[in-house]
Parts: sequence; structure tokens; C-alpha cells
Amino acid sequence: MIHNLIFDLDGTLLNTLADLRDSTNYALQQFGFPERSTEEVRNFVGNGLRMLIRRAVPFETEEETVDAVLAVMKAHYREHYHDGTIPYDGILPFLHKMKMYGFRMAIVSNKADPMVQLLRTLYFDELIPVAVGELDGVPRKPAPDMVRIAMERLGCTEEHTVYIGDSEVDIETAKNAGLPCLSVGWGFRSEKDLRNAGAETVYRSPVELYDALHTEAEPFLR
Repeated sequence: MIHNLIFDLDGTLLNTLADLRDSTNYALQQFGFPERSTEEVRNFVGNGLRMLIRRAVPFETEEETVDAVLAVMKAHYREHYHDGTIPYDGILPFLHKMKMYGFRMAIVSNKADPMVQLLRTLYFDELIPVAVGELDGVPRKPAPDMVRIAMERLGCTEEHTVYIGDSEVDIETAKNAGLPCLSVGWGFRSEKDLRNAGAETVYRSPVELYDALHTEAEPFLR
């Protein structure tokens, strides 16, 4: 039986793409670099903000400049992190049902931890009690360390736990953490990308995901 759900954040629970794009392009503008399209930014996300900026700047850009662009991007994003960010359609009803059935839930994201905590509080405060973002000295996803921290805070182990995400990074993260991965197709990667990365099933909506999980909830209703 599945009792515990660990979610990726960007592209899984929240559509953050517009705000990430706008903050990235603001920073690129300050250094005279070409802006990036929404689709380009969609393909750049998944490995943390520094990798997003590393992919967004011209290939030959020195690392010192990458760090400077990243600092500008982070400062802008802190002020605009929820201008256009919204939960995906159906996510909030899905989470309410999962909470009602007794599932324990957590978020694990490669975003900086203070930003992850802000987003959890803003959108999911009464639904998801645990969130883990990028922490000093803790390897980012796809390393399993952040997932293990989340499981420790939830008070659970690999048994009865699944990981839910929208990217190839999430598939690898789940594998490294010894968890099944439920891949969702409404986020930042296409179903083709997910299947090429090893996804066996891709859920196209929170309703489909609920249908796959709700039978696991029956013991909580007895």
C-alpha cells in the first residue's frame, strides 16, 4: 500500500514557467545577452537555478559571469516568484482528497530552500507539511539526499512511498532513492521525453493520477 507521496514542485504541482522565464530574461538583459523563449526555458529547468542560467547564457560565458547573472536572476525572482505562478488545474482538489484519505505528503525541489518554503506556505500550507529545497552541503536531485531528508521529516521510509515528478531528473531521483516514480505529463516535459527517460506510465492529469492512487486509500476509509 502507498501511504506517502513525495512531489517535485516546478512542473508537477506549480506552473512556474512564466516567472522563471521573466526573471531569467531580466538577468540576461542586464548583461546584454539574448533573451530566451518560453520553450527554451522549459527545457533548461530541472537541475536548479544555476544550471538554468548556465544553459541560458551563451556557451562561452565564463563561470564568474554565470554567477553574476544568477545573482541578478535570483534577486528578481525573489520579488516576482508568484506573479504568474499557479497550481496546475486539478492539483488542489487532488491534494485535498489525498489529505482526506490520510496520505502523508512532502515536496522536494532543486530551488533554494527559502523559496521552496515560501511557495509551500503560499499555495499548500494546509495540505503539505514538509518541503525540502536546495540546502548547503546537500547534493541536489537527482541525488537521493533531499528525498531522504523529506522522508525523515515525514517519519517514513522507502516502503509505502512513491515519488511524483514531471522530468527525467525526477525519474532518476526516484531510482536513486529506491522509490517508484509516477511521471506526470502536464508539466515541463513531453510524454515522449518521459518515456525515453524510462517512464512506463505517464499520467496526463491529476484526475488520472487520483484514479491510479485512490484504491490505495481504501484502508484509510474503513
